[in-house]
Amino acid sequence: MSDESVQQTIARQVSENPILLYMKGSPEQPMCGFSQRAAQALAGCGREFAYVDVLQDERIRQGIKDYGDWPTIPQLYIDGELVGGCDIIMEMFDSGELQQLVDAAGAGASG
Repeated sequence: MSDESVQQTIARQVSENPILLYMKGSPEQPMCGFSQRAAQALAGCGREFAYVDVLQDERIRQGIKDYGDWPTIPQLYIDGELVGGCDIIMEMFDSGELQQLVDAAGAGASG
């Protein structure tokens, strides 16, 4: 990770990807049920999304908890904003709110 701090790396990842899921494993091979459900909900919204497998880098795994002040993984960021973890993602998916956020992601000139 060159000279970037972990927080700088996370900030860059979040800003470069309109829809970004920090998860354990990958959408194709999730390593925990919460990550699996979050990835499936996002996939159900019909748009591609980026992900970071926190199991690949312990510094990211811990750093993302500090970055968003959120204690658990997965964590979903849309347009640079923390949406929340698995429970919130599932509630928003069920209500249709996640679909609206995903549809609008990247449309604004945020940043």
